[in-house]
Amino acid sequence: MKNLLFSRFFLILYIRGYYFLRNIFKSHKKVTSSNKDDLQLDMENIPKHIAIIMDGNGRWAKAKNLPRALGHKAGVETIRRIIREGDRLGVKYMTLYAFSTENWKRPKDEVSTLMKLLVQYLKEEISELHDKGVVINVLGDSSRLPKDCIDEIQKAKEITKNNTGIIMNVALNYGGRDEIIRATRAIAEMVALGKIKPSDIDNEIFENHLYTKGMPDPDIIIRPSGEQRLSNFLLWQCAYSEFWYSNINWPDFTEEDLRRAIYDFQNRDRRFGAIKD
Repeated sequence: MKNLLFSRFFLILYIRGYYFLRNIFKSHKKVTSSNKDDLQLDMENIPKHIAIIMDGNGRWAKAKNLPRALGHKAGVETIRRIIREGDRLGVKYMTLYAFSTENWKRPKDEVSTLMKLLVQYLKEEISELHDKGVVINVLGDSSRLPKDCIDEIQKAKEITKNNTGIIMNVALNYGGRDEIIRATRAIAEMVALGKIKPSDIDNEIFENHLYTKGMPDPDIIIRPSGEQRLSNFLLWQCAYSEFWYSNINWPDFTEEDLRRAIYDFQNRDRRFGAIKD
């Protein structure tokens, strides 16, 4: 009898362990593109704000034995498609992590290529973006950027400022830690000048000193290329963001992949620290 009880006990452990491990491996399976007809999106539950860490341009180029510059150029083509699809689906804000405060450490020729691609993109696309009602906005300290970049950014912002379509935030010379430090300094100065008391500082005051002032936090942050980290991106704003990772390099990221991310988002249980009945 005792042996029978032990046998049953270990059988139960084995079965539970099997399903536990199966669920772990299922949750880490590679995400690939799906056909449009395979996904039934709830159009009443489209994320208001999608943020994307556009990663994998260099890996894409290396896999094809191409220069990294061509990987970045291919990544720009992906931006066109994804902004168009996000707008079609009703996304209100899309934030693209284009150049971080740490990216200055990259080789000078690569940094120069990225800046030239930005200028080229704005010059070539601004007319269509404006016609589609897209609003161009920049997150980050643009003062360090080359003058031609600053000029094109200002021009694009001015042309599109009254549009009512999707807001396209381009994070340039952006770092989450830098953003938080800048906000803290600004608030500290207000305290020193007697404009506010330390006890007045709350979430609203702090968020009013961030680059994303007046915007909702990202509902979902997408990172292709297989990496699973934030890389100093929207550190304050991501407190309750959902995360979606895939092994797809950014140049290969398609409209179907965006829909897949939104579909997965819609099937998650978002509680924001509370308990649902």
